[in-house]
Amino acid sequence: MPSLVVHLALAGLLAAALLGEELGARALLVVFVATTIPDLDVFVGFVIPGGHRSVLHTLLIPLGAGALLAYDTRFRASSTLTGRWEARGVRVAWVSVVAYAIAGIGLDLLYGVNPLYPIHDQFYKLTGELLYSTQRGIVQTFVDLGGMEGLGSAQEVGHVSSGVDPSRGAEPETVDRVFPVARAGWELYLTLVSAVVLAVRFAENRRRA
Repeated sequence: MPSLVVHLALAGLLAAALLGEELGARALLVVFVATTIPDLDVFVGFVIPGGHRSVLHTLLIPLGAGALLAYDTRFRASSTLTGRWEARGVRVAWVSVVAYAIAGIGLDLLYGVNPLYPIHDQFYKLTGELLYSTQRGIVQTFVDLGGMEGLGSAQEVGHVSSGVDPSRGAEPETVDRVFPVARAGWELYLTLVSAVVLAVRFAENRRRA
């Protein structure tokens, strides 16, 4: 799975693109916190088998948060969020929901998550290819049109290894707890690009202020 650093790197790119001139240290912190929340279900794995990448990796959370935001800002006569933080706060809230779904959950979908837990208890992994062949035409292997098969339920998947919980059950004192920063070249590349983009956006916002 991507490290938290990689999750935050993608969240930073989303914040830079979607917040624009509204991007500031506090706004970015809010987006980063929202992006971090899904990975907190690693602690749920101690109690619920397969709870890691299920309980807080369900898309029902950002969908529910988006519905509440829409209700508060578009259908209520007096919006609580707008009244307290004005339009900027609303924008930061929407970007946080997007970051939760795309940077928090979406990246882990490349390795397997339970996106509709607990309504539909099934892990799925986004893997495959999309190409055009002069002999076969358009070929895609991401979705099996004959019936999409998952990786199993939370109970079937069971323990998901992490630096917090490397193996099922109690670990010896000498256990090696690995907290990765980048496991692949694309992850390091994404992190560096995000840092540059955020630095440029902050500099431009300060210049315009």
